Order: sequence, then structure tokens, then C-alpha cells
Amino acid sequence: MIVLDLFAGPGGWSHALTMLGTRDIGLEWDDWACKTRAAAGQLTIRTDVAKYPVWPFLGKTTGVIASPPCQAWSKAGKRLGLLDQPLVHQAVADLAQGRDTREKLLASCHDERSLLTAEPMRYLHALNQHGQPEWVAMEEVPDVLPLWRQYAAILRTWGYSVWTGLLNAADYGVPQTRKRAILLASRTRTADPPAPTRAKLAEPESLFGPGRARWVSMAEALGWGATDRPVPTVCADGGPGGGPEPFPSGSRKTLTDARESGHWQPQYPGAHAVLQPQTRGAGWIPRHGARPATPADTPTPTLTGKATRWKWALRSNNQTNATVRRADEPAGTLFFGHRANECIWVPEFVEPGARLDAEHPAPDPIRITAREAGVLQTFPADYPWQGNKGQTFSQIGNAVPPRLAAHLLAPHLGTTLSTDDFTLAA
Repeated sequence: MIVLDLFAGPGGWSHALTMLGTRDIGLEWDDWACKTRAAAGQLTIRTDVAKYPVWPFLGKTTGVIASPPCQAWSKAGKRLGLLDQPLVHQAVADLAQGRDTREKLLASCHDERSLLTAEPMRYLHALNQHGQPEWVAMEEVPDVLPLWRQYAAILRTWGYSVWTGLLNAADYGVPQTRKRAILLASRTRTADPPAPTRAKLAEPESLFGPGRARWVSMAEALGWGATDRPVPTVCADGGPGGGPEPFPSGSRKTLTDARESGHWQPQYPGAHAVLQPQTRGAGWIPRHGARPATPADTPTPTLTGKATRWKWALRSNNQTNATVRRADEPAGTLFFGHRANECIWVPEFVEPGARLDAEHPAPDPIRITAREAGVLQTFPADYPWQGNKGQTFSQIGNAVPPRLAAHLLAPHLGTTLSTDDFTLAA
């Protein structure tokens, strides 16, 4: 039996299935996403989902997953999908009756990608003639929810239990407040959304059991301030000291070049300033060009000598109204592409009354790395992304967070997850 993954991307759903002890066959067009999937050991057919025949899967498909491209609907783009929405609804209605009007409707679309959201119905209609699939899971940006409701109405007439709604990935342990429209359908069980495992604020234990832990922050996800490792620092002579590599690609060289050119100045006196614990206050310590090392909810280190405290935040793009989140919070929705290609860590001043001067300059913004972006999507830190920087970030931004996917898929596979990551409950 096959789990069919339409628009499989670099493997968000696939990685979740692997952790749950199952594999899928992914249909994907993007060459670099296919190369990433191959490097991750995932089964892939490189093809145009809109042109690939359904007959190879008839009679042998137990589950269908679909995350159609979101560019036509996303707030990061022109959102022409909203103008095309009546045409997409018509395509879904026609395909559900076995009528293929896609070519005619496509000619009227403002964005040809809009109609890809109707493609899952072509597969579902053909598979339904064989009493399959047993279950369906689909994901898209929030504006696609009305379309998912149309799918739900049709699937119910075919004998499915269906749930549709919006879910926040942060409620399931993803360090990102990524809201998505979800459709879950099943022929064998009541379709319900998975119970959230996290909350914006930590919940106390009650008579009904332990409360939910708070949302996972970016600092937690990336290991900043972990108690089992030294605190990363930058010594006053410009070299890194005491701990894991705190810099993204190229940042160490940037620091070295700046020091040698005379433009970099240590932010505290002495050849090797010493970090000491401080039990009052909260915030981030300035480390020129380095990542923050201490979560804002733990005792704040301070430097021996005058210093200005900072906290770090992730800015999701270069627009004026870009989402900015502190490192002790989950990230906002990560998206990348030609209209939103800036995603950087920015220092945010927090100490009232402190002044900027040559002795205490503001830390420079640092571009987020692909590894960091992948981790914030809950991919493993060593996930084998393929392609150049732009190609990699595009894959990451379009992917389904594997941790969210695991919670959505586990009930269909008869698997129970623990409250964190993919560890199977005893």
C-alpha cells in the first residue's frame, strides 16, 4: 500500500512519516527539492503533478497527502489566487464529477499556479472509484480554507469523516507561529485535529493532569543558552572563545576582517573580558557579530566593565511592516522568495537610558543561515539541503514543518506521539 504525497517539496511530510515508521512516494517538480529528497533517502517521482496519470496508484493507495504550492495565495506574493478562487472552486466541482475542465479554466486564471490547488481532487476522484484512499491530509495557507471546506463537503458524500480548520504550528512544538489551513479526512475513524501540546503561556498542573508547556522559542530550538554547553563569547581580540561556534557562515571571517581593518572595536575592556552571572534583569548581552547565548528567561550574564545589554530578534523580511520576534519567542511564519528574501537577526536595544557610542556600538544584523531556518521548521540540523542559498531557502520556506506533520499523521497510522518531537510514547 502506498502513501501518495502530492507536491512533496523537500520532504516535510516525508520526514515525519519516516520518524513514524512509514514511507511515502513523493511527486515533485522542482529539481532542487527532488535532489534534497534523494539526499535524504526519500522516494520521489520528478514530475508535474498536474500532468501525471493517476492509474499507477489505483487500488494500492492507503493515504493521500497534498500541500499545493502556496505562492498564488500567500501574503508574501501578489495573492492572485484570491481573484482566481471562483475558477478553482469550479475546477474542484468539475473534477469531483469526473469532468476535466482544467485547460479551459486555466486560460482565465490570473496566476496559473492557482489551479494547482484543485489537483488533489483529480487524484481523489479516481482513487475513490476503488474505495481509496483510507485517509487524506492536506495543508495550505489560511486563505485556502474555503476551498478545503468545498473538498470536505464532497468527501463527506463519499463516506469520509472530515475536519477542516486553522492550526498554529507553535501549538505543536514548532518554534514558529505558522498558521495553516488543514483538511483531515478518514474512512475508518472520526477526523479530529490533534490535541495541542504547547500553549502561548505555560499552563499549571490541574486535577485533569499536567498543563501544557509554553511555546518553543527560537533560542530553545537553536540551543542558545543550553545548560550542557559553555556560553559562546567573542573575546576582545576578535577571536571566538569558550563554546560552540556562535557564528553563521562567513561571520567569523567578517569579524576577523573588520578587526584587521580597524573598523571592529571590542565592546568591553581588557584582553579577555570575563563573563559573570547576574541574577537580576533579563536580556541579551552584546557580542559583536555573534548569536545570543542566553535565553531571556534565565539569569543574565554581564561583562566585567561597562556594557550595554541587547536582545536579538528575527525580522522575517525587508518590508516596513515585517514581523519581528525576539529570540525568546517563536519565529513568525518563515517564507522566502523574490518578494521576501530578507530574513535576518537584528539587535534590539533594551536598556533604558543607555547610549550608543564608539565604545558600545550596536551589534550588526546577521543573516539567518539555512541550517537555522531548517531547524526553525523542525528539520534536523543536518538535513541534506541541496542547491545554492536561494534554492535552499525557497525549499525551507515552502516546506511543511515535520513536527506539525507528525502530529497530523500519527492518528491515521495508529501511532501515539509524546508531548515533544517524534519520540514514540511508551
